[in-house]
Amino acid sequence: MPKVSEDHLAARRGQILDGARRCFAAYGYEGATVRRLEEATGLSRGAIFHHFKDKDGLFLALARDDAHRMADVAADQGLVQVMRDMLAAPEDFDWLGTRLEIARRLKTDAEFRAGWTERSVELRGAVLARLERQRSAGRLRDDVPTTVLLSFLDLVMDGLVTRLASGQDTDDLSAVLDLVEESVRRERA
Repeated sequence: MPKVSEDHLAARRGQILDGARRCFAAYGYEGATVRRLEEATGLSRGAIFHHFKDKDGLFLALARDDAHRMADVAADQGLVQVMRDMLAAPEDFDWLGTRLEIARRLKTDAEFRAGWTERSVELRGAVLARLERQRSAGRLRDDVPTTVLLSFLDLVMDGLVTRLASGQDTDDLSAVLDLVEESVRRERA
């Protein structure tokens, strides 16, 4: 049996993730059936599940990849920039429209919750580290604990994801993100 190159395996994995992202965006988590995943990826279930243990594993791999990408941006430019990127290219994040299904599963499925939490650690850590650096540099308000600022930014991001997922008007959201950014900065004397 011929060996498959690492490049080929990585390309196939990327193909699966891209198709799955579109499928989850279009049908939600529950509606993204194996048949629909096959159609979206152009691959058989055997090919898909050769790379991913199951549908949860595929979904959590998307979460991990996006968390890694967002963590890179957040570490360098902050969580508000991640939100600006979402606003500028919502199609790159539209699978997050499954957020309500995710919330339900986080509440009711301990195994899923553990997997989701594991994937969220990197983003949370990157944002917290940036907030601490900004505070040390005197650019971040110091009258509120950094963890509270992080929770505030998380809530804003959840709201943005919900707004994008529901197709609501986003015309004024750039100005809202400006306001969010100003609210966490240190007041100038």
